[in-house]
Amino acid sequence: MVEKKVTFRGKTLEELQNMELKDFVKLIPARKRRSLLKGLTEQQKILLEKIKKKGQSTKPIKTHVRDMIVVPEMVGSQLLIHNGKEWSPLNVTEEMLGHYLGEFSLTRKKVGHSAPGVGATRSSAAVSKK
Repeated sequence: MVEKKVTFRGKTLEELQNMELKDFVKLIPARKRRSLLKGLTEQQKILLEKIKKKGQSTKPIKTHVRDMIVVPEMVGSQLLIHNGKEWSPLNVTEEMLGHYLGEFSLTRKKVGHSAPGVGATRSSAAVSKK
């Protein structure tokens, strides 16, 4: 089986990792490009430094920075992203480049209704239980 070569806007991962951030910014969509051109926040800078320092370590890095855009230096790292209640594990891959970290850690769950609760009206309690 032939391994598929993953590219981002025609560039391989090696080319992207050798690029400066200014050059990578030109490849991503407008909203994210404007965000990165303004500069990184302090929390984003700290997260990026931790990722660079840690390298390809086995222990994941915990973060609350959901608005960080995935850049090439982050590929291969393991993160735990906080969704407001718990930590969601994330292995950063090439396909995630240009997306926000928060997109991979959902904050809302599917609502699952069951039987009527305490204090329900008589009409809702009279529903047949099949």
